[in-house]
Amino acid sequence: MKLAFSTLGVPGLPLTDVLALATAHGYHGVELRTHSEEPVHPGLTPAERADTAAAFKAAGVEPLGLAGYVPVAAPGEDAPVIEEIRALLDLARDLGAPFVRVFPGGGGGQSPEEADATAARRLGTAAEYAADLDVRILLETHDSHGTGADAMRILGLVGHRQVGALWDVMHTWLGGEQPVESFAALSPHLGYVQVKDIASADDRTPLPLGAGVLPLTDCVEVLSRHSWDGWLCWEYEKRWYADAAPLRGLLTPGREHLARLLNEAA
Repeated sequence: MKLAFSTLGVPGLPLTDVLALATAHGYHGVELRTHSEEPVHPGLTPAERADTAAAFKAAGVEPLGLAGYVPVAAPGEDAPVIEEIRALLDLARDLGAPFVRVFPGGGGGQSPEEADATAARRLGTAAEYAADLDVRILLETHDSHGTGADAMRILGLVGHRQVGALWDVMHTWLGGEQPVESFAALSPHLGYVQVKDIASADDRTPLPLGAGVLPLTDCVEVLSRHSWDGWLCWEYEKRWYADAAPLRGLLTPGREHLARLLNEAA
């Protein structure tokens, strides 16, 4: 498995510094939080996109994916949602990133069935565009669809190879799923896995990997047992928790912890 970290852990940090961290601490890739307050976002010019892609190549670091915020199950018109997904897909293509992350974002007075149908309809439409660009859209286990079983209600309706799943191990745990259950649900569609650690369900301040309660050992074990060889991406939510320790000093211990889990699982 390859290791990456998300720029959610280093909010606003210039890309050159992000790439320097990846190379210095032994990470193969970076997940880019794709938001207007970050260096990489859909508003980049063609020249800026080319420079960004070149910087990744020069550093020998892979752009794992774009972590967007499109709520695909949210109430409202389809067109703005699909257009936002397409903008992320265009950016991913230009940067050479294989994945784009979207959120479920259901609720708003809809029934679960309505939210599922809304998300599946939009993702199915966007999937055809994604196929032309050779980029996959990944639905994260998050908010209204926090478990693997929840996400599969949508993915089962879509049934398109360009739409897959992003397993956030915190949200499936919060939803009461065991890692073996989450993997069984998501494995046919799994793009990559977000790892993290927290103190408890009530205190989600990010912690160093291995210092909290999330079942990282079990997650790595089930992935290894099934010979899954994708990406593990550390999503350290520093952007939302200003008092959390800086990620910079945690990157090498975090990589070593994941390497230890992988070795033990092997």
